[in-house]
Amino acid sequence: MPVSSTGHLILAGNLLSFTGEKANTFEIFIQLGAIIAVVWFYRVRLFSIVRDLGNGESRRLAANIIIAFLPAAIIGLLTHSWIKLYLFNTRTVAAALIAGGLIILIIERAAKAPGVSEIENISLRTALGIGLAQVFSLFPGVSRSGATIMGGLVAGLDRKTATEFSFFLAIPTMFAATSYDLLKNLKYLSAGDIPVFAAGFVVAFISALMVIKAFIGFVQRHTFAAFAYYRIIFGVLILLILG
Repeated sequence: MPVSSTGHLILAGNLLSFTGEKANTFEIFIQLGAIIAVVWFYRVRLFSIVRDLGNGESRRLAANIIIAFLPAAIIGLLTHSWIKLYLFNTRTVAAALIAGGLIILIIERAAKAPGVSEIENISLRTALGIGLAQVFSLFPGVSRSGATIMGGLVAGLDRKTATEFSFFLAIPTMFAATSYDLLKNLKYLSAGDIPVFAAGFVVAFISALMVIKAFIGFVQRHTFAAFAYYRIIFGVLILLILG
């Protein structure tokens, strides 16, 4: 959902005093569980895309996902260490939650009438625009899905199409990010961590699977204003607690 999973993980880790390299590795595992839930949910559609790559629509969708993936992948690779060092803290997350909430409200009011209602009909230019919007999500607290969905709305996608493209784009984006982080942090794991990490992975998979279907159903009938207000209230509350 467009409320920033990374931001919430940072806040929860600080609240539970579960921080450090092992905590970072645990977060990678549960994010991996969530993204595998997306793959499972869309397994039939993904299989048909791979099977029909010779078909124009499937080939265009695959190309769009690659084009949208590249901006955040390149910039994220170049700035990853700096972002982890300077931006992964509760104050920046709170500020990003509030700013993101305000931007969602502005876009909901100003976005043009949707002209695209199927992800197969997204143009390469629109895909690139959504990919550039995803770059903003490198800032913790912004929300990857929030940035890409709002980018889709600005580009003229309807809410369901913007949400579904965001989920499809999450697959290469999150697999790349988690694989990169996992390779860097495997040295911090021990055999005793397996039960805890496995439990986190399974719970993340199940909860994400439940949320995906409900979320898509929700956005077909409602705006994203509820998520915006949640972000603003939560962000303000965090800043008040921090003093």
